[in-house]
Amino acid sequence: MAINLIRMSEVLNRTTYGKSWIYKLISQGRFPKPVKIGERSIAFIESEIDEWINQRIAESRGEVA
Repeated sequence: MAINLIRMSEVLNRTTYGKSWIYKLISQGRFPKPVKIGERSIAFIESEIDEWINQRIAESRGEVA
């Protein structure tokens, strides 16, 4: 199975959160950690972001995943 990486801009689009809020959630251990792909570049594993979003949906609907 191929691992797809997405950049911060795509994460912001998918979550509708701001960059600083994403970093705050990461520092609190409440959001998937990024992967360093260059000296000044990061990306996120797409499946981890999708899973995180699906968990938020389930929680908001009272479903326990």
